[in-house]
Amino acid sequence: MATQVKKSSTRQGFKVGESIVYPAHGVGQISAIEEQEVAGYSLELFVIDFEKDKMRLKVPVAKAVSIGMRKLSETDFVERALKVVQGRARIKRTMWSRRAQEYDAKINSGDLIQIAEVVRDLYRAENQPEQSYSERQLYEAALDRMARELSAVQKISDTEAIQLIEVNLNKTPPAKRKKADDGSEEAAA
Repeated sequence: MATQVKKSSTRQGFKVGESIVYPAHGVGQISAIEEQEVAGYSLELFVIDFEKDKMRLKVPVAKAVSIGMRKLSETDFVERALKVVQGRARIKRTMWSRRAQEYDAKINSGDLIQIAEVVRDLYRAENQPEQSYSERQLYEAALDRMARELSAVQKISDTEAIQLIEVNLNKTPPAKRKKADDGSEEAAA
């Protein structure tokens, strides 16, 4: 299995050193474009490093776009996502297990707006009832994914990005947020 690093640094509109969003893992950075022989075929691969997760992923160049790998969002799109978290929580009246699957799918979609919707829907202010363990896990995963992209786009730390999201979450008038939580009791699944 021979590996050689390509001299050219751009493929499919992505280039070495660029930060990208990989749907299932969030923000990573393309560290190289390699050519590797697998089962007798020569494959070009993006080598993507996810520093926070201490993970390296190799993605076939030909499949990058079809699996949803994308460039970081533009600043105006980030602003739209922050407006989404200011909105009223929309919680469907379905069993928690079904909603949890939908939230997980949104988080792993790589779509910043869908991730912002999960953050908005699962957010709990101090004066609201506690979250269940699984709600908290999903909320933190969505918050982390959103914060990583915000920090990469706005060139701020992850902590500053989380604070920015929380400030926007708290811009929602408490009465509206309270109303959204009424009648959304969790069914013990």
